[in-house]
Amino acid sequence: MERLPANFDWDDGNREKCQKHGVSVAEIEVLLSGTPRFAPDRKHSRAEERFLAVGRNSRGRAMFVVFTLRAKDGDLLVRPISARYMHRKETEGYEKESSKIQDG
Repeated sequence: MERLPANFDWDDGNREKCQKHGVSVAEIEVLLSGTPRFAPDRKHSRAEERFLAVGRNSRGRAMFVVFTLRAKDGDLLVRPISARYMHRKETEGYEKESSKIQDG
């Protein structure tokens, strides 16, 4: 999967959980609509396959989003599960990996 689907699956449950850490729905959608780095979340993929995404919001703040993909009414939708801003050490690791990718 190179790019994520363009549409999102929101309801009161995932909207509340994602906003619990101060991250807005708009920030999550912008991050996931762009070019975040993402990978399977094998540790938490029990009932459905989950993914981890990292990237920056429009203000440059590093974010971490957990999401899954769901088929609904014939469309494949991105369903955010959890979102938060990265801690300083996580951001430093993200920067280090990003520079490796750009230099590579």
